[in-house]
Amino acid sequence: MAFLAKGKMFAAATVVAMLALATGAQAAASCGKTGAGFDAWKQDFAAEARAEGVGSRGLAALAGATYATRTISADRAIHKAFSGSVEAFMKRRGGAAIISKGRALKKSNAALFDKIERTYGVSPGVLLAIWGMETGFGASMGNQNTVSAILTLAYDCRRPDYFQPHAIAALKLVDRGTLTASSVGAMHGEIGHTQFLPGNVLKYGVGSGNLRDKSIALASTANFLKAHGWQAGASAQSNMGAIAGWNSASVYQQAIARIATAIDGE
Repeated sequence: MAFLAKGKMFAAATVVAMLALATGAQAAASCGKTGAGFDAWKQDFAAEARAEGVGSRGLAALAGATYATRTISADRAIHKAFSGSVEAFMKRRGGAAIISKGRALKKSNAALFDKIERTYGVSPGVLLAIWGMETGFGASMGNQNTVSAILTLAYDCRRPDYFQPHAIAALKLVDRGTLTASSVGAMHGEIGHTQFLPGNVLKYGVGSGNLRDKSIALASTANFLKAHGWQAGASAQSNMGAIAGWNSASVYQQAIARIATAIDGE
């Protein structure tokens, strides 16, 4: 009996080990570090996208997506972009110029910012700080194919769990006509004047969700900040929690707060 018991334990252990190997192989196949497995991954992801409600236009955009090597290069260097002191970061990103132009845009778009503040309780300074920091007030919204960028990050092994919901969202935005298979944006799949990830467009985008329209982009950004705890009437420094919801990098958060304070306090 002891032998039989030991034999059964061995057999059970063998089955468990085989299952573990199979699971590991499946997990390994679910992401990649080069473009070699991207086309095969897309076929598997299409089934998931279909189950999530993605329609024919979104699935066609998925089928036509290509592995975005420039996105991967940018992603590997992202920590360097947010390194150093706040002062150094602001200098690299043109903080003084953002403040100067932000003040002028606050005056020339006073009616728009007043309407946004009445609706969402978010002051102009932080919106202008984000707008200036992200795209130079719409001057540089990116030229990377959005669907390919976000799908590449969903496939890449570094952060697939984070980007896969955004990839599904991007395909749904194609279904809606908010995006097309040829839409372009920033390297990580961000969209429009203030650089929303696709999932955030779905969740916080207002109106048509066309974030290449500055009015919609700024109102959507205010909606995002309000949803992340922005307190109307409080300073940017007092609303760091909401700013942190926008970007997790400490130097970015502090730069936005400083720029917003300078614009609103003129």
